[in-house]
Amino acid sequence: MQDKPSSQRKRKYDASFKADVVNLIASGRTVSEIARSLGIGENIIYRWRKEALHSAPATAAEAPAPAGTVHVSLSEHLALQKRLREVEMERDILKKAVGIFSKPQ
Repeated sequence: MQDKPSSQRKRKYDASFKADVVNLIASGRTVSEIARSLGIGENIIYRWRKEALHSAPATAAEAPAPAGTVHVSLSEHLALQKRLREVEMERDILKKAVGIFSKPQ
């Protein structure tokens, strides 16, 4: 059996990053979309979601609020989601422009 090449080292993610990814799923984004944007495998995200579901308290009343939690109204949440989609679209357009202008003539 051969060792893995050094370029494929196992990456480690801290608990807060994993929680943020699971929260993205809960906010309605797809696992494949999240995996593409973060450059990680879908199977890892599914595993984190499964672990989060198993480690979650039985009821929401038992769950302590995470430190630094900000409560946002539904209208603010929807406005922020809309703005996020706009910014992501702008980012994608800029990526394409960089690709076009960086091609050799």
